Amino acid sequence: MTVRIGLCSVAHLHADSYAARLTDLPNAEFVGVTESEEREAEGRAKADEYGVDYLDPDALLDGVDGVIVCSTNADHLAWVRRAADAGVDVLCEKPLAPSVDDAQQMVDICRRADVHLGVAMPLRFNQPVRNAKTAVENGALGEIRFLSGTNRGQMPGSWFVEEEESGGGAVMDHSVHIVDIVRWITGEDVREVYAETDTRFNDVPVEDLNLLSMTLTDGTEFVLDGSWSKPEQWDFWGDATLRLVGTEGVVSIDCFDQKIKQTRDTGDPGIRSVFWGSNPDEGLVADFVEAVAENRPPTKTGADAVADVAVVEAAYESAKRVEPVDVEATELTSTTN
Repeated sequence: MTVRIGLCSVAHLHADSYAARLTDLPNAEFVGVTESEEREAEGRAKADEYGVDYLDPDALLDGVDGVIVCSTNADHLAWVRRAADAGVDVLCEKPLAPSVDDAQQMVDICRRADVHLGVAMPLRFNQPVRNAKTAVENGALGEIRFLSGTNRGQMPGSWFVEEEESGGGAVMDHSVHIVDIVRWITGEDVREVYAETDTRFNDVPVEDLNLLSMTLTDGTEFVLDGSWSKPEQWDFWGDATLRLVGTEGVVSIDCFDQKIKQTRDTGDPGIRSVFWGSNPDEGLVADFVEAVAENRPPTKTGADAVADVAVVEAAYESAKRVEPVDVEATELTSTTN
């Protein structure tokens, strides 16, 4: 079965990667791109770059089985509502929404419309992460006592540093990836967050530095550095790591360690790291296409992602109050979307 997929907005940096994956998948037809009126020129330019049609939103939604939403965070709710009204399954960029209220609205809208809502968490398809999950499930680490993670990258600029469009800075942009895989691997949620944030590396109006000290529901301590701390001249965009310390062993995950350094002394001289490992976006997009074809939820559901947004919301509250904050994720009546 060939599944017809479109892109709703190309504002997010990951749109290029998803477009490439859709083009490569034999069971997917990349139908086209649509955008908001304000960003139509950008949408048309990207459609030309991808070699697909640019369509107005109603025309695209009428001709697809599923869509990937790559808009600004603030526009996620509007695009998901529009897709749900058209009866189209959705894979939405992370974070699901800038607030728990908006995230829960999206889950409820899709549930009422009987469409599946997934969230783009590609690290679930990263092989080192999957190996670690298997090790934990097999009891190789014993009881987990401590977790330490990083998701440090370059400052993305554009709408990511405009709070009205993004909902925040590095905490909003980077924390959810590692929080998600910790919740996925351990089966525990985050119970409490103490956050310290600041703006030190870039001249931007949002935080580019953060350190989150968290406690999981089973009492395990978990610390995370999700800062935009890599300089523009860095040899690689950033990192995604997690160290799990158990009573019987330790596992260290480096999601993008499979790379080689390339040195140039002509043209544009310098050093860069070239990643040669498997691309987790391939697994993410393939899972969504298969989910649409099989009429099942994607691996990472919208309902599950509400808890990630609750951690981010609590982190900002903690930084504001300068004290630990309990995470109060919205109670869900269903976990299928």
